[in-house]
Amino acid sequence: MHVQPAAAEDIRFTTAPLTIHSQDGAEHRFTVELALDEDQRAQGLMFRRQMAQDHGMFFDFGEVRRVMMWMKNTYLPLDMLFIARDGRVETIRNDAKPLSEAIIDSGKPVAYVLELNAGTVARLKLKPGDRVETDLIR
Repeated sequence: MHVQPAAAEDIRFTTAPLTIHSQDGAEHRFTVELALDEDQRAQGLMFRRQMAQDHGMFFDFGEVRRVMMWMKNTYLPLDMLFIARDGRVETIRNDAKPLSEAIIDSGKPVAYVLELNAGTVARLKLKPGDRVETDLIR
């Protein structure tokens, strides 16, 4: 039996609050859509034309592994934060190019990825070592 992947319009995301704790003591609050299953992770932010400045998408891979992302069918330039199981930001990739099929590599094993509008990392001065807090990080 062959199962067709879900159509983009059939994939729904729930939202949750998320806070980034910078090493300088600042707290940055976001509302994130949750990509928790295979269809949601495959869809991500593809085909979106806009996203509020204080929003993002949080990917939970259900395991710790090296993660490879890409921007195929994604129109929004994005900053990507690659996050360890304990919530520590391990790697940051700034300003991912829209519609690119180039691989964006976490560089090391991680459990989560947070996608934000491009420029957010620079504006908030985020860096590896900052901590991400959400109910999904166990």
